[in-house]
Amino acid sequence: MALDGIVIANLRHDMEERILGGRISKIAQPEADELLLTIKSYSGQYRLSLCASASLPYAYFIDANKPNPPAAPNFCMLLRKHIGGGRITQISQPGLERILIFTVEHLDEMGDVRHKKLIIEIMGKHSNIIFCDENDRIIDSIKHIPATVSSLREVLPGRQYFIPNTMDKKDPLTLTEDDFMSHTAQ
Repeated sequence: MALDGIVIANLRHDMEERILGGRISKIAQPEADELLLTIKSYSGQYRLSLCASASLPYAYFIDANKPNPPAAPNFCMLLRKHIGGGRITQISQPGLERILIFTVEHLDEMGDVRHKKLIIEIMGKHSNIIFCDENDRIIDSIKHIPATVSSLREVLPGRQYFIPNTMDKKDPLTLTEDDFMSHTAQ
């Protein structure tokens, strides 16, 4: 199934019903471009699989665990350090973009409440999983995109995160009837 903005909106709604307010109890990285989050929420325990594969990106719930490598990759260890035990306070989707943003509340080393963002971009060969601080500064990503690969948008630690150019697309759910009729008459 193609994952367009409307399908992603339905996924977000389903995720909100199941895991919003839940705690991230386990974080695993079974593949180089895949994360598996175990989340304990009020309605039960869920395993959320997130994949940034160029050929088949996805975000869905699974029933069984996947085998993990003997040593956790660096990205997985970083997530465990920062958001392991954190609580999912918000799941959002900017417009009808193929992007899910999980806001996670956790305690830092000093015991202060912090908010981090785990951003899943489900965009074919441009898919990525990006981890940001509360100021949208990239802490790390599952795929690093330097300037030699993309001159439009670098995805590297320390850079500011921004949504890829949407080419001034209008959200069809917020169009007025007149706007809709003028766009379809062309």
